[in-house]
Amino acid sequence: MINTSLCYVFRGDEVLMLHRTKKKNDLNHDKWVGLGGKFEEGESPEDCVLREVREETGLRLTSWRYRGIVTFVSDRYGTEWMHLFTADAFEGELGECDEGDPVWIPRNRLHELPQWEGDRIFLRLLEEEAPFFSLKLVYEGENLREAVLNGQRIRA
Repeated sequence: MINTSLCYVFRGDEVLMLHRTKKKNDLNHDKWVGLGGKFEEGESPEDCVLREVREETGLRLTSWRYRGIVTFVSDRYGTEWMHLFTADAFEGELGECDEGDPVWIPRNRLHELPQWEGDRIFLRLLEEEAPFFSLKLVYEGENLREAVLNGQRIRA
């Protein structure tokens, strides 16, 4: 079981997305994702997301919310628990990332970007200000086969 944190950083009507283009053998290659990564030993979800955002962008978050947990089940990559955050305040200047290009994207254009199908579900939940949620996403290869929100199947 892998634990990760992921954050969507908002600035007005824009969200900071990472276009994953630079890492070899990247399961997210050429997709647009939020900022985050795997826990290091002894980290909490908050410790991980703060470190990962800083490493990937140079930004230090000053206001964030823990929004939910996403369980990914995959026939290729095993199971992952992803702790999902949003942030609306930060300090610092946007820098370079060795995994891809961080880009401010208008919120109303997010649906146009190549993303995992499940990411679109939790992005919608974030936009709708859903209360803290548990979302299970089951993938076969790159195809979403099932989505379960708070114990209720929403897609089969």
